[in-house]
Amino acid sequence: MQCNIGKTDKTIRIIVGIIIGGAGLYFNNWWGLLGLIPIITAVSGFCPAYLPCKLSTAKDKSNEAN
Repeated sequence: MQCNIGKTDKTIRIIVGIIIGGAGLYFNNWWGLLGLIPIITAVSGFCPAYLPCKLSTAKDKSNEAN
C-alpha cells in the first residue's frame, strides 16, 4: 500500500471523523461509528476509494529529491 493521502487531506479526514463521531454520541446512535472510517484512512495514509480513479493527494517524493 502506497501512501495516497496528503497532509491537508489527512487533516480534513480527521476533523470530519471527529464531527461524525461526536454527532453519533450526541444523538446516541451507532451511526457515529462511521466516523472511524475517515480517521483510519487518515492515520494509515491510504484510501482504497482513490485507487479506481488513480487519485493521490500525497506529494510525489521523487520530485522532492531534485
